[in-house]
Amino acid sequence: MYYKGWYHFFYQYNPKGAVWGNIVWAHSVSRDLINWVALETAIQPSIKSDKYGCWSGSATILRDGTPAIMYTGIDRADINYEVQNIAFPKNKSDPLLREWVKPKSNPIIVPEGGINATQFRDPTTAWYADGHWRLLIGALSGASRGVAYVYRSRDFMRWTRVRKPLHSAPTGMWECPDLYPVTVDGRQNGLDTSVTSSPKVKHVLKNSLDLRRYDYYTVGTYNRKTERYVPDNPTGDEHHLRYDYGNFYASKTFYDPVKRRRILWGWANESDTAVDDVAKGWAGIQAIPRKVWLDPSGRQLMQWPVEELEALRGKKPVSLRDGVVKRGEHVEVTGLRSSQADVEVSFEVPSLEGAEALDPALANDAQKLCSVKGADVEGGVGPFGLWVLASAKLEEKTAVFFRVFKAARNINSTKPVVLMCSDPQVIFEPEPLQADVRRLC
Repeated sequence: MYYKGWYHFFYQYNPKGAVWGNIVWAHSVSRDLINWVALETAIQPSIKSDKYGCWSGSATILRDGTPAIMYTGIDRADINYEVQNIAFPKNKSDPLLREWVKPKSNPIIVPEGGINATQFRDPTTAWYADGHWRLLIGALSGASRGVAYVYRSRDFMRWTRVRKPLHSAPTGMWECPDLYPVTVDGRQNGLDTSVTSSPKVKHVLKNSLDLRRYDYYTVGTYNRKTERYVPDNPTGDEHHLRYDYGNFYASKTFYDPVKRRRILWGWANESDTAVDDVAKGWAGIQAIPRKVWLDPSGRQLMQWPVEELEALRGKKPVSLRDGVVKRGEHVEVTGLRSSQADVEVSFEVPSLEGAEALDPALANDAQKLCSVKGADVEGGVGPFGLWVLASAKLEEKTAVFFRVFKAARNINSTKPVVLMCSDPQVIFEPEPLQADVRRLC
């Protein structure tokens, strides 16, 4: 959230080591979303309803400007009995919000009415309309149905569950849900979470699927009268869109009132062993924050690293312009002396006439399509792109590439489909190298 000149970032953290356990809410602040200062722990187990853990949740700025944190607590040792708690700043005049207090009324939401108490967590940022606050809590119904329950409150302290869920699907437990508005006019401006009534607004519902460990979303319509959400694509819950096709999970967005944008944060769970994590001193990283908005087609989101990232660029950029690359050839970009690069690249192809047809069976699975149509598989238009982290004789390289397809028959569009992939190719290393190409246009 943004508060009194500072961006505040809260995250799950073990202060006792780089392994899972002893989870608290860590707290860092920044002026620019790039350079961060770690502060004292914001929330840690201290009351009965969070004695066995302070788990994920969200922050909301109330109508009088007061920040409030809603989070999941565990209050029983024998099972993960999950309840929802609230905390407020001890001193609202402190722009760094160093201290937080928990009212004696906690927990303020408990798993009643047949809810599975061990699968009931991660309250969202709340939105306000018609005299009520609303928020979502992720849950599991039955053996396999993911659910987003709606809770309503007039005072942000006493909450009542809406009879029917906002939405559900047979996809397994829904963790870290997120619901937010986006404009349908193609503009990149973000909207405050409480904007719900404009005809030029759609909503995005995102869930972290516990079974798959990836973040998926749909675009649709939220009706605040019925408290229901309907995806525009009837098969959206089956043919999931993903924010990211790497390790990217438990993400949340927030509205930045300074630059009027919606910013997406996501956790990249590294693939190291526990021994390696302890050796390096951390486990998991936060991906670079991204601005997100709705594509003019209305079918999917667009995203781009926040503009502040450009401040990290060196004073002497390396540039290669107007190069012609023929089929089977490559051009080396020299002058880079770092292990990370911020790359902007534009490709122009002479014609799209030879684009291959997109297999309808793969049209809704970009990751599988990248696997089947890898960097070594020749196509009509592509693959073309970059080799990064490449050794001198190209024995080792990671391809970041594009290919163009004719629209699949089951896609309601005549526009060509552009696929972007990352394809690690390693000969001598036991594990794939990881590309750090952050920007492609």
